[in-house]
Formats: sequence, structure tokens, C-alpha cells
Amino acid sequence: MSRIILLSICLLSLMLPLSAQTNYPTSNIYLFDLEQVSDSNFQFNNPQYLTAFNPNGYNNHPYFFNDSELYISVQLPGMNQTDLYALNIDEKTKTKVTETPDGEFSPKPMENSYFFSAVRQEIHGKDTLLRLWQFPTDRTTNGKPVFKYIQGIGYYQWLNSYQVAVYMVEKNNTYLGIADIRSDEVTPLATNAGRSFAKLPNENLAYIQNSNNNNNLGLIMEYNLFQRGASPQKIIETLPGSQDFALLPDGTFIMARGSKLFKFNRFMDENWIEIADLRYYDIKNITRLAISGSYKIAIVAD
Repeated sequence: MSRIILLSICLLSLMLPLSAQTNYPTSNIYLFDLEQVSDSNFQFNNPQYLTAFNPNGYNNHPYFFNDSELYISVQLPGMNQTDLYALNIDEKTKTKVTETPDGEFSPKPMENSYFFSAVRQEIHGKDTLLRLWQFPTDRTTNGKPVFKYIQGIGYYQWLNSYQVAVYMVEKNNTYLGIADIRSDEVTPLATNAGRSFAKLPNENLAYIQNSNNNNNLGLIMEYNLFQRGASPQKIIETLPGSQDFALLPDGTFIMARGSKLFKFNRFMDENWIEIADLRYYDIKNITRLAISGSYKIAIVAD
């Protein structure tokens, strides 16, 4: 880590018996300023190690609420659940956003800037429920479920103020669907879809369709949300073994494999193009990415 500027955030000293916790894999989050010099030349500047306050814990699901504020999911060593933290990149501070007996994951701003959402893993006796919750950004209340009846939401992406793309986790079944907060119903879109999906600049939905025979292979598909009955269209094959993608503001896809990052712009590229190898920063196994409107990139790695 000596080559990365440490974000000056203090380590919290809460320690509970490790035997009482649900162990999530150790992961850390790094930040770079991304500069596109030409079509295929990208520079990764101003490296920062954002999770020095929790180097041996779980740090995941980064999402930029704006160009200076990054929300993440955190499990400190000895804690039973994950909580949400807001990292202010400019001021180099952190704020604990939730502190509940349940675990919160995947924070995202809602279309109404007065609220944000997260997946909550609720423990009810021997049962565990996954539900989407909303919280006021001023933290004046403890929040409430977005849907009254819909359970099993593992991942999600807001499409507008009333529709949400959701990755549903049910018994022996997962699928991608569109949930509507007005009707509290989910319309299935794709089976055997991946956990990564995003809204494109043209307002359509991009998602990963896994191979029925090999989950290491997949296709990035585009679904037209405004044309009823339209068939999803192929954009590009995924990198083998990669489960996640992120989008630059212009719609360029970014994927990772190992320590390397690749880009694909469907209007100028024929295939994935390598743009960086981050082994120099001891970043070896990249799992998730998040990109801000000002070309900051947050990288999750084991």
C-alpha cells in the first residue's frame, strides 16, 4: 500500500467476538482520477486508498452520490452486519450513515434527491429477508421499505422515480425484472441474468445475460424501456469470468479482469481494449467498479 496515498480516516476500535459475526470476504476500495487522453489512452492519476480505516474488513458496493461523496457498504472486524458509510473525497472524512441490527448494501441516490435507497438484509428469527429500503438524506428518520410486498431484491438500479430494475433472488431461481412502486409488482425481463446492470445515456437498460452453459461467459445486452415488446439487443460479449461493468459518462463500458481494466465503446471499438494494469498499486483482483460524472473511478479489489 506504500505507493497509494492513504485517505486519513481513523480506524474504529469496536471489537466483538469473531465467532458471533457473519464473515464477508475482505475487500478494499481505491480511487483514481481518470483522464481520457485519446480514444484508447487513459491515465489513472491521484491514487487514493479509501478504506484505510477498515483494511481487514469488508468494504464494497461503492456508488457516487455526487463528484465528491462516495457511499459504500462496510463491515468492521467483529461486527455482525454491514453499515453504510459516506466518504467525502474532497474533505477526506467519513460519516456512518446507518447503524442497525440488520445489514445494508448497495446504497444509491433516488430520483428525488431527498432520499437514498439500499438493500437491507433483515433477520427475522431463522429467516432472512432482502428488501429495498429508502432513507432520508438528512437522516431524520430510520427509513421505510420502498415496496410493501416485494421481497428478494438482491441488486437494483433506479430507472426513474417509479421504476426500478431489480435482480430477484428467490428459492432456486434468480431473474432480472422491472419493479413498479405504483403497483408493487415485478415484470420479469431476463432469466439467468447477471448482477450488474445500468441505465445507458439513451435511458435504455444494459445488463449481462449469462450463458446457460457457462456462467463465466456472457453478453452485455440492451433493452429498450420505451418500446413495449422489444427484444433485447446484443452489445458485446463480456470479458471471460467478469461479472460487473461500469459506464463512463459517454456510455463507454469499463470491465475488469484480474488487475487489468478494459474499455469498449460500441461506436468506435470492435472489441475490448486494455487501458490499465494496476498491479503497480498491489491491486490484483478487481471485483466492482463505480464511476462519477467527473471521471473519478472507485475500484473494489480483494
